[in-house]
Amino acid sequence: MAIDWSNIELDLMITDYFSMLRLELSDIAYNKAEHRRNLLPLLNNRSEGSVEFKHQNISAVLAILGQPFIKGYLPRYNYQRLLDDKVIDYLTANINIEKLFKSFADKDVNPDRIHKFDNLIVEPPKTEVVLEPIPAYKRNPIKINYLKKEQTNHKLGLSGEELVISFEKWNLIQLGKEKFAGQIRWISKDEGDGAGFDILSKNLNGSDKYIEVKTTKLTKETPFYFTRNELLFSSSHSKDYHLYRLFNFEKDAKMFVKNGSLENICHSIPITYKGFF
Repeated sequence: MAIDWSNIELDLMITDYFSMLRLELSDIAYNKAEHRRNLLPLLNNRSEGSVEFKHQNISAVLAILGQPFIKGYLPRYNYQRLLDDKVIDYLTANINIEKLFKSFADKDVNPDRIHKFDNLIVEPPKTEVVLEPIPAYKRNPIKINYLKKEQTNHKLGLSGEELVISFEKWNLIQLGKEKFAGQIRWISKDEGDGAGFDILSKNLNGSDKYIEVKTTKLTKETPFYFTRNELLFSSSHSKDYHLYRLFNFEKDAKMFVKNGSLENICHSIPITYKGFF
């Protein structure tokens, strides 16, 4: 039977994790395996695999709190709840890391780094139910959701949508539908963000195809945010509604596509409400 991680072990893990995260957000190279090996003698007979999984748990806590995480440690949400408090304690004691979070959210990317379209599409991530640690939010010292702030980065969003338009044209031409390629419209740029989708393309039968683009510099498991208007539009046009999720946009960009209503293609959590009197 696995032994729960002690307070001391968690403190060591979290300190090591944030030392790597600081390097990553500062574009400084480091070796994850070396960090794991250096931790092992300080822990209670843990394996490298268990250390890696705990690092993934820390990524999950940060993702839930709306903060950037280490790309190589994909969020794994099955963890002891003590970890929430420990991560928040670290953020409280090291609030200066918020400057790096802000820099991450505000940073633009060079679209010239995008590679060929024929290897752009990958499989979508598996949907995992995430239980929100409500008490943690009451103590969260970082009040800005920098994952959401990154998603609303105007230049990043435009670069992602521009890439998708180029991909759609290329894909339609590759499939012998060149006449449809010239009919693609950039709705969010030409008409604003109120339509409920970003790009109007064409299905192979000539019917309208509604594309919502969400772009991140992090991994494909990174949570994304959508409005009530986007949710309602996706529900009323579910057959022709497509989420294009661009990720790793800064280096070696990839994309997955999911078709259908947003409430069906992902596990969503309401985070804002509108009150009337």
